[in-house]
Amino acid sequence: MSATPSKTMAALWMAGWLSLMLVMAVAGRETTRELNVFQIMEVRSLVGFLLLSPIIFRAGGLKVLKTSRMPQHVGRNLVHYIAQLGWFFALTLIPIGQVVAIEFTMPIWTALLAASFLSERMTSWKIAAIVLGLVGVIVIVRPATGEINPGQLIALGAAMGFGVSMALVKSLTRTESALSILFWMLVVQSVAGFVPTLFVWTWPSAYVWAWVGVIAICGTFSHYCLASAMRYADATIVVPMDFLRVPLTATAGWLLYSERLDAWTVLGAALILFGNLLNLKPASPVPAPAQ
Repeated sequence: MSATPSKTMAALWMAGWLSLMLVMAVAGRETTRELNVFQIMEVRSLVGFLLLSPIIFRAGGLKVLKTSRMPQHVGRNLVHYIAQLGWFFALTLIPIGQVVAIEFTMPIWTALLAASFLSERMTSWKIAAIVLGLVGVIVIVRPATGEINPGQLIALGAAMGFGVSMALVKSLTRTESALSILFWMLVVQSVAGFVPTLFVWTWPSAYVWAWVGVIAICGTFSHYCLASAMRYADATIVVPMDFLRVPLTATAGWLLYSERLDAWTVLGAALILFGNLLNLKPASPVPAPAQ
């Protein structure tokens, strides 16, 4: 359901998304050392139901989750599920910072789809925000010219899937609540992953159980934050805010894994921040017609 447009509210909800996704990236790296990605995704969805149940109860029960757009929910969540599997798998093949950086080709697909199918206007400020964000990512990553790692291709495919998913989320927010979008995501993804999980199941250690719990919490409520942000602003405004996840991930790598935070990272972060500031610039008022 649409809300009164507010870039401030969209930015606040995206701050929640950024924080939770940053933690989930670290948790994903830890759990994939021991568990198959199908198992991680299935446990995440099942625990997500437990976390969401009190919120559903307080909102009025299952009646608030009724939808007339089930095909869109199923399509969106199958695409997102496949993309998420690729994202976790890429974490096992290439560095965490590289996974996140490649993921940020996603706004290109989201912006194109939103402009093509959701009738969102691509203003010069939105284009500048996307361009500066991508330049900032390239500055931070400084991709080599050598042979491409399969993990990079998987991460790129996941990014394309996330772009499709993001555009579909924006479409759903026009009639659906954030709670409904999140609930049906958990339903579709838990059903999709049930059989594959049975074939790869291994009992996690206590250490990994803790990280799986973190993934479930972050994965569940990050999407609630994202859907809420989409209710307050266009996808082409919300998505470039997510560029901040790249410098935040680089900082986490520096603090947790002693990865060097160099001048290139600082420059890239500055470009990304500047792009987001441009994106939040209020639109020029439309002049009143002459009398």
